[in-house]
Amino acid sequence: MVFFQDRVDAGRSLARKLKHLRGSDLVVLGLWRGGVPVAFEVARSLDAALDVIVVHKLGVPFQPELAMGALGEDGVRLVDREMVAAAHISEEELADAFQHEQLDLDRQAVRVRSRWPATELDGRVALIVDDGIATGASARAACAVARARGAARVVLAAPVAPQGWERRLGASADEYVAVVTPDAFSAVGQFYRDFSPSSVEEVETLLRHGAYRPSHPPTVQQRSPRPPTPEEVDVSVAAVTMRGLLTVPENPAGLVVFAHGSGSSRHSPRNRAVAGALGRLGLATLLVDLLTGEEERHRTNVFDIPLIADRLVEVTRWAAARPELRGLSVGFFGASTGAGAALWAAGRPGAGVAAVVSRGGRPDLAGPHLAHVVAPTLLIVGGADPEVLELNREALARLHCEKRLEVVRGAGHLFEEAGALEQVATLAGEWFLHHLAGRRPDHAVGELAH
Repeated sequence: MVFFQDRVDAGRSLARKLKHLRGSDLVVLGLWRGGVPVAFEVARSLDAALDVIVVHKLGVPFQPELAMGALGEDGVRLVDREMVAAAHISEEELADAFQHEQLDLDRQAVRVRSRWPATELDGRVALIVDDGIATGASARAACAVARARGAARVVLAAPVAPQGWERRLGASADEYVAVVTPDAFSAVGQFYRDFSPSSVEEVETLLRHGAYRPSHPPTVQQRSPRPPTPEEVDVSVAAVTMRGLLTVPENPAGLVVFAHGSGSSRHSPRNRAVAGALGRLGLATLLVDLLTGEEERHRTNVFDIPLIADRLVEVTRWAAARPELRGLSVGFFGASTGAGAALWAAGRPGAGVAAVVSRGGRPDLAGPHLAHVVAPTLLIVGGADPEVLELNREALARLHCEKRLEVVRGAGHLFEEAGALEQVATLAGEWFLHHLAGRRPDHAVGELAH
């Protein structure tokens, strides 16, 4: 029994069932990946904004097609306790499965959000679209993401869904719409003539060309939020005042404090570029000149790693006292000699640092403190920077924490080559989101309704 030629045909059929939503303050949200081609047709027909929601189904280990939960952006986690019990999954196995799937989701979310920042949903209608509903686990997670982002109303729509799907999904959405709900239902693909997987390239092309805003002028409420503006701050610690740039997005997922290298400053275009990318992912950033102008005139201070590490610790304490940053997990991003200072500081007892990223860094300058670092550490080095690459390989062997070395092919010490700095930002964003946002106490954790 085939109802749709392909996802394009299904999207056009679904759009005809959703005409009543045309003209409302609407955002169409396709589920990554298969939902986006369907959502593209719906958004075009309804003259609505198009965006994407990244969700992952959590399959039973020995039968992945059976969902025992789901994960979504913004820390959404849902658990099907009945399935967990029926499959005899222990809490340890469940936690391991979530951790593994969370890393994959974070990687995908970093890729997506670095290109398409999330559209503002506060007070708007969120129309969530997938290519079909089977268990509904991923759809539930997507609905939870939309509600967490402030959607006033959530509509869940799909070309095909099983009989009684609305009852099974309960209050996940405010309205349910399906083109067909056949009695005999085993898999979504049986109702498509062509259900070949949507490639990443296809989905990104649709988003690039279809993530238009409506043809009528948007109201202020309909516009995507602007990136927060960096604020010049004075960081006064231990009778010293340092200059910094603080950027705090709405509901930050964590704070990343930057330690730049010698000869650089808070205005470093490379660090500013990375900080901007992290900000678009929802991370607060603080770039500070850890030495005063007078101190920088003396070259011995520039390479005084213990002094710079002390300042970094004090700056972190200063930040923790600010109301908009209180309670956030903290990461260090160090460049060149700043990476040595970041690891020196992270290796101190009770440092309280949740993650460290080094860009073209000198981790060897952290000396014996390397062995005491417990924060997960990512070392990023250019493939065309052989001396620093060797120093990082040696430092990697001395680290006893969770660690990884990433080599950006063809990049030199300053990552000035085309696309090199973007790779740094993607790698850093992925690392920080996983290790900072994953430690937030306010993750949206829920149970799947039955």
